[in-house]
Amino acid sequence: MILVMVGAPGAGKGTQAQILGSRLGIPHVASGELFRAAVRSGSDLGRTVAGYLQQGTLVPDKVAIAVILERLHESDAADGAILDGFPRTRPQAEALDVALGRMGTRVAQALYVGVREAELRRRLSGRWLCRANDHIYHVIDRPPRRPGICDIDGSELYQRPDDRPETVRARLATQLPPMYEVIDYYTERGVLTAVDGEGPVADVSEALLRAVAQPIR
Repeated sequence: MILVMVGAPGAGKGTQAQILGSRLGIPHVASGELFRAAVRSGSDLGRTVAGYLQQGTLVPDKVAIAVILERLHESDAADGAILDGFPRTRPQAEALDVALGRMGTRVAQALYVGVREAELRRRLSGRWLCRANDHIYHVIDRPPRRPGICDIDGSELYQRPDDRPETVRARLATQLPPMYEVIDYYTERGVLTAVDGEGPVADVSEALLRAVAQPIR
């Protein structure tokens, strides 16, 4: 069971993917963390990824999919996985389907966590991350126990330049259109389920679990 989480920056899809993976007993595969793990492994594929990251360029789709497929072959993904952060564009979604088809599997369901743009702007402008592992905090919705310090690993919290209020609007204008193309693609494939992402985290989680429990026809 391969699930894909779809959502705008600030929609909470990463948080929901972690919760869903724990509840379903399948791994949460976040592309950013996956790339870092590949680099740490020192494998040929990891060195290829490291070269792009060191140059500050995007990891090409072909390489990203190879890293994802390698992860899906690990034993804990035997029953499936939740992909988070990939695909971000329609061509990526199409290429992923082709690659999964060669493995004899497919995206069983794409789960879209829907949040209005005004709410996304509010969430993003208050978001802070930890430097060690990108754990997410929010000055209003989820503040750390100690100001400026991650509850989980004790590293410093920082705000990314693209989460600052003055840049959030432009960022969304760039990132939302390709996300809507991904939504259209999975809708056309008949595997998209949308849930309201603006309620409490627990309510969104339950809505996602109900969606997964209802098989796509």
